[in-house]
Amino acid sequence: MNTKRRVILVTDGDEYTKRTLEHIAKEIGARCISKSQGNPSRLTGPELIELIKQAPCDPVLVMFDDSGIVGEGSGESALKYVAVHQDIEVLGAVAVAAKSRHEEWARVDVSIDREGELTPYGVDKFGIPELEIGRINGDTVYCLDELNIPIIVGIGDIGKMARRDSYKLGSPITKKAIELILERSGFFDTEGGKMANPDISK
Repeated sequence: MNTKRRVILVTDGDEYTKRTLEHIAKEIGARCISKSQGNPSRLTGPELIELIKQAPCDPVLVMFDDSGIVGEGSGESALKYVAVHQDIEVLGAVAVAAKSRHEEWARVDVSIDREGELTPYGVDKFGIPELEIGRINGDTVYCLDELNIPIIVGIGDIGKMARRDSYKLGSPITKKAIELILERSGFFDTEGGKMANPDISK
């Protein structure tokens, strides 16, 4: 029996992101680690692992944020620790675009623009497609390329994107990114719109 906790990594941790992920988690029957909110991240990898294990069900949404710190900041350190932990199965990552002061970038498998359309191009923080295919710039994305993540979905700034991802609208762009990860992983029942296997054990 596989008792690994199944996690979606989100490379942003401001208040907008927390509010958005809490709302989406409630809608789809997931769990959000609200204490992982921080700009930059405050909790360490081991602290996050303990909180993930305490979550009552999968999938678990976890936030990581470097707040533009040059090099490997607290968010990326925690992300790497969680991603490779023996008790964690990473279903995918939501790579959030930002106007980074030092232009960190990562490869993405697909992006979702602010109109909710899938695109092979990266997007900027406003959710507008960039010129390069499969690449996104952000604050906390550099280490994603070092990790074995099944799918990385690029989006603009969570809860914003010129109000198209507003919490008042249900944050449709972020929700679509998370649902895409769940569908690709086989965790989400696309026809029923519900979790296919919401308990801890597969």
